[in-house]
This record gives sequence, structure tokens and C-alpha cells, in this order.
Amino acid sequence: MIDFSGQTAVVSGAGAGIGRAIAESFARLGAQVIGLEIDPERAASAGAAMQAAGLAVRMEVADARDAVQVNAVFGRIGSEHGSVDILVNNVGDFLGIAKPFHETSGEEWDALYAVNLRHVFVMTQTALPLLRQGRPGGSIINISTIEAFRGIPMCPIYSAFKAGITGFTKSLALELAPEGIRVNAIAPETTETEQVKPSVYLSEAHRDHVPRWIPLGRFGKPEDMAGCAIFLASELSAWVTGTTIHADGGALAAGGFYRTPSGRWTNVPVVTGDGFGFS
Repeated sequence: MIDFSGQTAVVSGAGAGIGRAIAESFARLGAQVIGLEIDPERAASAGAAMQAAGLAVRMEVADARDAVQVNAVFGRIGSEHGSVDILVNNVGDFLGIAKPFHETSGEEWDALYAVNLRHVFVMTQTALPLLRQGRPGGSIINISTIEAFRGIPMCPIYSAFKAGITGFTKSLALELAPEGIRVNAIAPETTETEQVKPSVYLSEAHRDHVPRWIPLGRFGKPEDMAGCAIFLASELSAWVTGTTIHADGGALAAGGFYRTPSGRWTNVPVVTGDGFGFS
């Protein structure tokens, strides 16, 4: 049985979506959870709901990109808890910037860097002294995306910074392995959250295609990522570090293949027959 009693977990972006699901899951398994959330109203609402459910979650209104704010949060955590056992760097956003690379600006690059990669550096470096105070087996979990492992037209900057999480995860895992601190990542495919809503974006006429577009037949749920985070933070993964769990319903393995209405596989948008390629 997984039990995080006596452990402290810090989750960025814990007010909604994947971050909230992860925070709730750790708390249900006994952890003391501190969630960072940039939106005060969302922090208050999520915190109240989790506490009403009997979960030991305290929300901190803070911007995970801001080193001063992050230092203040970890200062309070150090005073209250003495150490950190689990760090989840969940924040990330494509910021609605979806256009050809030649049309992007330096300001947009900086904004995408800050929310998708720099915040991982800020949170991790600030948390390390407290992680080192904790027991061996400490766990750092970085939330990436499937777009770090495949091309995504119109979002090359976002993809590049997410790919950077992979290199950071692998390299830091080696650096911290002698101290017993493991570093891993989770790379979701499209997941229903406040930021991305496939249930809203996809018209009713096309929803019956979803079971064929994704091998496991549906879009992701925040709880899917929470399950991976629980595994990566627990003793079940005690010999796992420097890797990425692809929580994507088989999408990356499919590599562009999907099923036709009759159940055959194809890798082209339109076929005259019903199977692999053209006929």
C-alpha cells in the first residue's frame, strides 16, 4: 500500500487541472501538500475545496516563474516542515502562441521560456536544500508533454522548451543519484484541463472519431497524470530515475497511425480503400 504519511510534497500550478489532481492524490495518500497557484481566486477556491474534503493541502499564491516569490514560499516550508520529499514542477502553457516561427517575437520566446522551462530551474534549485534535508528517495517530477517528443507545427518554441525538460531531467538525475534523489518526467498527450478542453473544442459531429484517433480510445484526464506521479514518488519506482513516462494513450507509439471507421489502420488522412496507405 502506498503511504506518504510524514512526507511533504510541493506542487506548482496546483489550483486546477493536472496540478490539482496530483496535489489531491498525494494528500489522499497521507502527504502534507503545499500547492503554488498564481491566480488568487483559483488558489482560494481549490484550497477550500480540498480542505473541505479533509485533505492536508495548503495553497500558496505565488508565481512559479518568480525566484523571489518561490524563495519566500520555500522559506515558509522550511520553517514549518524542515524538509521536502516530493517536488512536482507542473506549470506549463503554450500561451496561445500558435503561428509560424517567422512571425514569433523575442518577447514571445521569453514568455514561453519562463513558463515552460525557466520555472523548472527556479523551483528545483530553490527546493534542493530542503530535498537534501529529507530522507533518501526524494523525488522530483517534471511535467512535460508529448510535444517534446514529436513535431508540432506552429508551436516550435513551446516544443523546444519542453524538449529542454527532457535533457534537464536526465542530466539532473545523474547529478543527484548519489544523494538518493530521483528525477523523472511525465509527458501527457492532450488532457482535459482548464487550459485545454477537447470536449469543448471538438464539435459533436467529430467526437465519434476519438476512439480511433487515440489507441486507448480517449483523451487524457488529470487523474491519469496523478497516477503516474504517485508511482514516480513512491517506493514502487525506487530504481527509476532519468526517464519519462509517456502518459499518452499510445499516441506516441502510434506515430501518426490511426484507425479507420471499420477498425483498420492507416497513416494518411484520406484513403480510397480501407487499410494501410493508399489503394
